[in-house]
Amino acid sequence: MTSVAVLSDIHGVLPALLAVLAEPDVAGAGRIVVTGDITAGPQPRQVMDVLRGLGDRVVWLRGNADRELVEYRRGPRAGESPADPVVPWAAGELSEDDLDLLASLPLSVVLDDILFCHATPRDDTEIVLVDSPLDRWAEVFGGLDPAVRAVVCGHTHMPYVRLAHGRLVVNPGSVGMPYGRPGAHWALLGPGGSRGGVQLRVTEYDIEAAVEAVVADSSYPEVARWADYFLYARATDAEALRTFSPPPAARSASGWQSPGA
Repeated sequence: MTSVAVLSDIHGVLPALLAVLAEPDVAGAGRIVVTGDITAGPQPRQVMDVLRGLGDRVVWLRGNADRELVEYRRGPRAGESPADPVVPWAAGELSEDDLDLLASLPLSVVLDDILFCHATPRDDTEIVLVDSPLDRWAEVFGGLDPAVRAVVCGHTHMPYVRLAHGRLVVNPGSVGMPYGRPGAHWALLGPGGSRGGVQLRVTEYDIEAAVEAVVADSSYPEVARWADYFLYARATDAEALRTFSPPPAARSASGWQSPGA
């Protein structure tokens, strides 16, 4: 396997995505794996168009927000009051072709000996953290092929690398909705599968200009508040960890209503 750039939780933030795609190591990567929660944010069509333009280099995976977005547009969530109002709004912005693509995305994919997913290999909303106990990881890994030597997941918007039962676990953090510190977070996996090395990266970009660009380009009613809160990463890592644990299961990272959000 050639080098792989992993982008997770873009959440419809075009300036953050463009900043990461401009990185030489992303431009030169053999594959770009997008591990879900792609469009649930203020610029859904724009993000879809950019990713489509990259062609077969992009491996698309389903996040919980992608699934929920389709459900708000096509049922069974139509008419429900959403936990996160940007999701049904974004659903209304996408074309039928966009929805077809999101609806078709797999929960996970294996490249070489690495499994890529959004939250966990078996579910798109489960939460596992850097300090989740080993018995929790054993539960999450249940049924995995022994040949899978590493798992790359997103969903919690906070980057980490750890070992769990001999498997390397990588979370690249969030491109568009980081918790803890500003910037577009992503990961670079070297050639050779799980033996190729992992680098957690953060791409710094002009947040003030990005907020202005998002506000000017989006018709989402709460876009100014949304962009200020999430692009400046006003939710701290401590707040996120308190919200996500315990219990770790069945919580939606994209639907979390941060204090002040």
